[in-house]
Amino acid sequence: MLKSFRYILFPFSLLYGIAIWVRNFLFDKKYLAAASFNFPVICIGNLAIGGTGKTPMTEYLVRILKQPYQVAVLSRGYKRKTRGYVLATTTTTAVDIGDEPLQIHNKFPEIAVAVSEDRIVGIPQLLHDLPHTDVIILDDAFQHRQVRAGLNILLTDFNNLYTRDILLPAGDLRDSRSSSKRADIIIVTKCKSYLNEIERNKIIKELNPLVHQKVYFTKIEYNIPFHLFSREEKMLQQEEAVLLVCAIANPQPLKEMLTSFVSYYDVLSFPDHHIFNTDDLNDIIRQFKKLDNPNRIILTTEKDAVRLQKFENELANFPIYVLPMSHKFLFEEDEQFHDQIFSYIKRYPLREKIIPN
Repeated sequence: MLKSFRYILFPFSLLYGIAIWVRNFLFDKKYLAAASFNFPVICIGNLAIGGTGKTPMTEYLVRILKQPYQVAVLSRGYKRKTRGYVLATTTTTAVDIGDEPLQIHNKFPEIAVAVSEDRIVGIPQLLHDLPHTDVIILDDAFQHRQVRAGLNILLTDFNNLYTRDILLPAGDLRDSRSSSKRADIIIVTKCKSYLNEIERNKIIKELNPLVHQKVYFTKIEYNIPFHLFSREEKMLQQEEAVLLVCAIANPQPLKEMLTSFVSYYDVLSFPDHHIFNTDDLNDIIRQFKKLDNPNRIILTTEKDAVRLQKFENELANFPIYVLPMSHKFLFEEDEQFHDQIFSYIKRYPLREKIIPN
């Protein structure tokens, strides 16, 4: 049924494709200006809508860079209720900057996290507020061409490679496949753990990277869950029943993980980036109490956790745990990836910030 519906939408994808082609042509021919900076700017993004692991990859970069460098993250702040440039502080909420930037801010309070829908405005403002910044990471900015980043990292889901997809609304692509040529690094995310060299080479051949493009592969690595409010860690137990509460684009990997780890789980799903309200809270509590198991817990994602924190009075005494996830590089190529990132940053004279060209 869904496939038939997408066929009906195909003419609209053609119209959307024409608009995307014209836009990219104007940028390629420099009829539309793109600002560049004499400063390390790393862009992370994808061609498709939905989750490919952009925020966990941003966090991965923060982890490897924050010790030697002053790192800042600039995001659009999707579904926030504010406008313009906002720099995160100790009192900032998801309403102010969005769920994913707040997630990064909570995990790495020592680095600067800001949002701005206009990154040409946001980058100079961020450097003005924090002049000792050494590198800026742009989260989810690949399709926004007003800023020309020095290093572009493109993510694509192993289960939905951009080479096998078509443009919206019939498909999931928000930008053309040919835009992948602008990437310096392509990372195939959410791979199966047992991906072998033959499968790896087939995918690389299908992606057909340019000479300068390096292709990496990562899998999802789930870490020890922690209580949403007390932060106490707890391992998942086989005999437990789990209520999975999530508002993410693709919860399938989570479901597959739970199938392997616990005896029973139920799912309460909401639209991606959903802002939880009192009715949702009541639904969560009601669904949790229906679990016919004394060993029952609520499990949610890090992104959803920042939007559930406002219910501390109501949920503090519930066993509600957050499941962290991160990228794990396959084929022992993490050091090669690190070297490529550091080599890029070292090309710039640090602490000499220059206004965009």
